[in-house]
Amino acid sequence: TPVSALIHAATMVTAGVYMVARCNVFFRLAPDAMIVVACVGAFTALFAATIGLVQNDIKKVLAYSTVSQLGYMFLACGVGAFAEGMFHVTTHAFFKACLFLGSGSVIHALAGEQDIRRMGGLARRIPTTYRTFLVASLTIAGVPFLAAFFSKDAIKAAVFHAEFAPLPWLPKLLYAIALFTAGMTAFYMFRLVALTFWGEFRGTPEEASHIHESPKSMTIPLIVLAFLSVVSGYVGVPIIEHGDRIGEFLSPVRLAIAGSHETRHHAPLSVELALMAAAVAVASIGIYLAWSWYSKGEGRTPARLAAAYPGIYRTLENKYYVDEFYDAAFVRGVAIDGGHFLWEVDATVVDLIPNGAAAVTKGASWV
Repeated sequence: TPVSALIHAATMVTAGVYMVARCNVFFRLAPDAMIVVACVGAFTALFAATIGLVQNDIKKVLAYSTVSQLGYMFLACGVGAFAEGMFHVTTHAFFKACLFLGSGSVIHALAGEQDIRRMGGLARRIPTTYRTFLVASLTIAGVPFLAAFFSKDAIKAAVFHAEFAPLPWLPKLLYAIALFTAGMTAFYMFRLVALTFWGEFRGTPEEASHIHESPKSMTIPLIVLAFLSVVSGYVGVPIIEHGDRIGEFLSPVRLAIAGSHETRHHAPLSVELALMAAAVAVASIGIYLAWSWYSKGEGRTPARLAAAYPGIYRTLENKYYVDEFYDAAFVRGVAIDGGHFLWEVDATVVDLIPNGAAAVTKGASWV
């Protein structure tokens, strides 16, 4: 789990986003490439968030959450908001590390159990883990004045104000996708919180008897990361004059290297506040739905929806069958079937050349 925390909080999300931000001069010279980056980012954010809605492994929910947030970061880079993308990389590092280590603390308390359907009622049994996990969940959901509220809001605002000359309608579509994804993020995170920590414990009595809070070597890092999940956003508050420390720090990369004197677009305060209000509204709706559907257990409404739309539910539960496609196309198609075909070519055609030469030589030598 600490390895998962490191990969999802830093390594995986940093590598590509850092490269695009660092090479922003090349991307800005290719507007079509920027559009591709933005569209792929928005699609990734939405695609992974829909998968996270129905996952039942506590770490898989967080893993697809990471992929979704990664899409947010690339969406920012695609509309030219490179500093905002790196800002979200920074805040995401704290709350996602807290969430992954928190999931590890839950798994530790339950002696290896990772299925959230077999959890519940843990808030009272492991209070430190619960409180830090709740803070990080509120943060990623976009609750005001926590870290991700500022970084995600900065991305959505940049997308809303972006301009794609050949496709003037595209930024508003990408903004709508980002806003809808933010609502889904709040929903699946509080579905996770509700099924894990609220209601009654759904495991066996034997499992219940062994639940215990993690030692300080595990809870102290959670407390530190929860604190940073709250305060790290204040290094880049976009609405405050000279409050964007991340942008100022990255300005030599964005401006001097490009050899330009780019000025960032500042919308009227009323527009910025309206965008913030929309973000808070969708986050609130997502949290409320998750609370009302799952706070007492697995919930009747989700079960009815799954029964009413079994095809959609199975598709999301099976992650759009991407793994099955990879297995059919690459594992069986290339590695097994393709490998067998190449072995036959090797045995019948390639080997014929040296074996034939050897046979001719042997026959001539016999003569």
